[in-house]
Amino acid sequence: MTAGEQPPPGSIVGKRVVLRRLEAEDRPRVRAILEEPEVARWWAPRGPDVALDGLFDAEEIVYAIEVDGRVVGAIEYAEENEPDFRHAGIDIFLDSTHQGQGLGGDAIRALARYLFNTRGHHRLTIDPAVANERAIRAYERVGFRRVGIMRGYERDANGGWHDGLLMDLLKGELTAATE
Repeated sequence: MTAGEQPPPGSIVGKRVVLRRLEAEDRPRVRAILEEPEVARWWAPRGPDVALDGLFDAEEIVYAIEVDGRVVGAIEYAEENEPDFRHAGIDIFLDSTHQGQGLGGDAIRALARYLFNTRGHHRLTIDPAVANERAIRAYERVGFRRVGIMRGYERDANGGWHDGLLMDLLKGELTAATE
């Protein structure tokens, strides 16, 4: 069995967070997070129910992010398994009360180590909105680098389109936690 064929683990442990597979019982808490204005702006432009359904219906592997046994966000990954282009893309959100504390970086580092060391990826991508400067700074602290602007990349709450920033991280570029 190759790395790409192995089922994902039920949990991944970071320094301060535990990532565990998202479960149906998490729906109310995750929906509440997706309703928060600072999260909804980036994650739920068509409403929290659409975003929530996407997390449960997605082809991505989704983990709840827990701190002290409480769900504070979610992180997901999707893999490109074509051998000549093999890599994984990730995405993350945290509730507003847990932002700015290094927890997102801890979650990303834990997932990145798993994707690099167990799943055999050499490159990860993430694609925040260009205007999401706080997220971009957080991803850069983990080691992600700016690759380029994807114009008119994502629909916003008003039905318009905004630009996304493609960022990537190679295996040797993952930074150590400094929080």
